[in-house]
Amino acid sequence: MTTKSSGFSLIELLVVVAILGVLATVGIVSYNGYTSMAKRKAVENAMFQVSLAQSEYYNDKGEYYYNEASSSCTPSEASSNNIETNLFDNADIITKDMAYWVCIAGSGNDFLIMSKNSEDNTDTCKPQLAKGGTVSRPGC
Repeated sequence: MTTKSSGFSLIELLVVVAILGVLATVGIVSYNGYTSMAKRKAVENAMFQVSLAQSEYYNDKGEYYYNEASSSCTPSEASSNNIETNLFDNADIITKDMAYWVCIAGSGNDFLIMSKNSEDNTDTCKPQLAKGGTVSRPGC
């Protein structure tokens, strides 16, 4: 006598679960790449705003604003807050959502805006913006 089964076998369920797992993994990796690229673009846009604010600061005071008067600086929450205070009258330009800190290094008539990921210390991508508007992405 033959019996007819109307359900799914265990093997069929395992195959479906495995396929869903692979699709979920691909989706999560793609999403993480998308969000990190969006945050990097957000900080680059903020760095362009800082560069424009530097021009206004120079017109008002006859000098550029620097966090550190040298060829490099260490981006931190304090340096980002100082930039917002001195160049933007405490406006929140460098938001926590973009997950980057920013600082300005330079001397004389030259400056370099540097950034660092505030959430991921292993992220080696640190966008920089030079006075002339040239963006570089060391480590990207």
